Amino acid sequence: MWSRIADSIIRFRLPLMGIIAIVTVIMGYYASKVEMSYDFARTVPPNDPDMIFLNKFKAQFGEDGNMVAIGLEDSAVYQVKNFQALKDLSKRFRTIEGVNEVLSLPLMKIIRKDTAHSKFQLVALFPDTLGTQKQLDSLLHFAQNQKFYAGQLVNARNGATMMLVSIQKEYANSSKRVELTRKLQDYGKDFSDQTGIALKYAGLPFVRAVVAEQVRKELSLFLYLSAIVTGAIMLLFFRSVRAVIFSMIMIGVLVVWTLGTIVIFGFKITLLSGLIPPVIVTIGITNAIYLLNKYHVEYSKSRDKMIAINAVVQKMGLATFLTNLTVAIGFLTLLSTDITILREFGIVAGINIIGLFFVSLVMIPGILSWLPEPSSKHLKHLQFPMMGAFVETLDLMVHRHRTVIYLTSLAITIVAAIGMMRLHSITFMVDDIPEESQIKKDLKFFEANFSGVMPLEIMVDIETKRRRPLLDLNNLNAINDFESSLDSITVTSRPVSIVSLVKAAKQGFYNNNPDRYALPTKSESAFILRYLKGQSDNSGLFRSFVDSSFHKMRISLQMADIGSKRMDSLIHQVIEPRASLLVASLKKNLKSEKDTVAVTVTGSSKIFIKGNKYLINNLTESLVLAFVLITLSMAFLFANARMIVISLLPNLIALMITAGLMGYLDIPLKASTALIFSITFGISVDNSIRFLAKYRQELRATSFFIPRSVSESILETGKSIIYTSTALFAGFIIFAFSDFGGTVALGILTSTTLVISMFTNLILLPALIITFDKPKRKVDDVALPIDDFDTSFYGEQEDEEIDLSRIQIHDRSGSAE
Repeated sequence: MWSRIADSIIRFRLPLMGIIAIVTVIMGYYASKVEMSYDFARTVPPNDPDMIFLNKFKAQFGEDGNMVAIGLEDSAVYQVKNFQALKDLSKRFRTIEGVNEVLSLPLMKIIRKDTAHSKFQLVALFPDTLGTQKQLDSLLHFAQNQKFYAGQLVNARNGATMMLVSIQKEYANSSKRVELTRKLQDYGKDFSDQTGIALKYAGLPFVRAVVAEQVRKELSLFLYLSAIVTGAIMLLFFRSVRAVIFSMIMIGVLVVWTLGTIVIFGFKITLLSGLIPPVIVTIGITNAIYLLNKYHVEYSKSRDKMIAINAVVQKMGLATFLTNLTVAIGFLTLLSTDITILREFGIVAGINIIGLFFVSLVMIPGILSWLPEPSSKHLKHLQFPMMGAFVETLDLMVHRHRTVIYLTSLAITIVAAIGMMRLHSITFMVDDIPEESQIKKDLKFFEANFSGVMPLEIMVDIETKRRRPLLDLNNLNAINDFESSLDSITVTSRPVSIVSLVKAAKQGFYNNNPDRYALPTKSESAFILRYLKGQSDNSGLFRSFVDSSFHKMRISLQMADIGSKRMDSLIHQVIEPRASLLVASLKKNLKSEKDTVAVTVTGSSKIFIKGNKYLINNLTESLVLAFVLITLSMAFLFANARMIVISLLPNLIALMITAGLMGYLDIPLKASTALIFSITFGISVDNSIRFLAKYRQELRATSFFIPRSVSESILETGKSIIYTSTALFAGFIIFAFSDFGGTVALGILTSTTLVISMFTNLILLPALIITFDKPKRKVDDVALPIDDFDTSFYGEQEDEEIDLSRIQIHDRSGSAE
């Protein structure tokens, strides 16, 4: 079959190259439209009940994660000139397209009663222009007594203050957010230059915009780095600039296809999918190394370029397909997950790895047919004595020290298993950003002074025929008790809800006396709540906290980014049990059995926790599926259960060592680090396939003499495994230069796993074969698909024909016949 394919590729290479060119042009058109993703990481399926509830909540009350916080801690801001500048800055922020509203100390509004219309009005506390320091100090003292804002805008302990900028949804989740945040920073810089007061920025929209821009920059950086590093390896290996250039052209085609695929499927570039192009470059280089090396081997024997090219396709076609297939399986199994970002990563990577096989098998032979024949300089790499000496050492180790190999492997496995027991999963909402970065420093400022900026929401829903049940005094008192219990939690801010507004209304009714900030008594409720009932249903005072019928309300909190574990405990073991008590209290106030009460914790923070659990569970399932599919592929190739187990064991030990290292080094499981196992398992199994294919060929050539078959396999495939592992190591280690912690871990751990896998497949695998394989002539001499697998790297299996007639036997005793 591969002979016919080789003939077809050579004969129709020009039309095939033309098809690739046309596809590349089309893909290039789509690639030009690729966009960065500015949405929150979609780790929870859209049909999940909690996600459905959150979307309904947002439809009712608006976005929960659309606030940008801008803070400062400098007593100089309370000087008239600087305070006026802060007020002007707040107004300037309002003029930015995409900004809903700005809440800040200079723009603070207070409640005043309108006795003529029995309503409350919101009026500005600070005038447009401040006169004297005395006037400002007086107004600041008045502002300090506005209990509704206590702990929200100003930290009473040290005077730190912050502004909250509300972002429109269409800006918060699109590329427009980048320009908006840039303007916020530009205007903030103008303020800092004018006053000498530094500003700090936080909030999910701001962090997402910064991260998205960094992902865009790193996509280009790693793409260039991977091309440079792998190109340098090829140049060192083949000593041919033209070989590097056309290999880079081939890989460039696949990069364009990758970006085009992202757009065709309607995806956007995320932190994960941004890693695919550099991965394609790295894996593509290994294809180029194998095919080019085989071409040089065949050319050195035949000295005919077209015969050598035909041999490359004929002998390496199946090998290249199988190695690319196992890698693609590792990616495509991510389609079994329910997590959007993983599915996108898996389908784009998997499709383009398969595409890499076809492009490699067409472009490399096609381009080689048009290039001049290789010179002797280009063939020097075929003789590398140092590499031969190294694999010979490995061969001696396998034959003479198997007991040491087994004991060492067992000890390492036990140590790795202990490390795996320390492995844990934890992520943060602002994850992977370096601790020394300005973003993290600013975030810590807000956590220290305002309990953080991560959104957490609670919705109270009272279904009853009674009119405006949330303004019932008994219900308000029950909710107030619940909020008081939440206020005692140190990592969350003071709750804000309609209860806060009612208490502020009472303070406003009594001429803003701070001692009156409380729920009205039964006697006071008759006239104070009458003012509230006089408000229109969708007035600016209530619309963000309660629906028009006063049956549904939100309780908003901000919290510190405490990590998924602590956040999970906080919500499920602290807040939700207290919410259950609130439900019981509210039910007591209902008169009909048909009336219902629901208190539900929601918001981006809760979805984040659930997303982390989904992530780990789904990645575990995809890894198991990859293991099953790759095992079935090997069963098809080898049809020998014992050999399948023997071949998988070294690769599983390599994964265990990596997992153990993660446990000892306290590297948590998350999207980027958990992907390591799916990626490396498919790649490392390639080493086993190559080794076992060569071993089977040698078995049949040596009349099933296992020791010699193993030796021949080590001496030949060992070189190919070492060279490709070196190229893969160099390609993945570049991710260690990322600014994102998870990407750094992925690069280092993936590279480490591939190196470990190289040694386990060259030392432990052959040792296991010698000890446990018991081939049977009648069974193992049957032709299998793997028998068409070409394992050569330097052509050592092409033994020269020996002329037996020229062999002379000398009599060493000295006598002559």
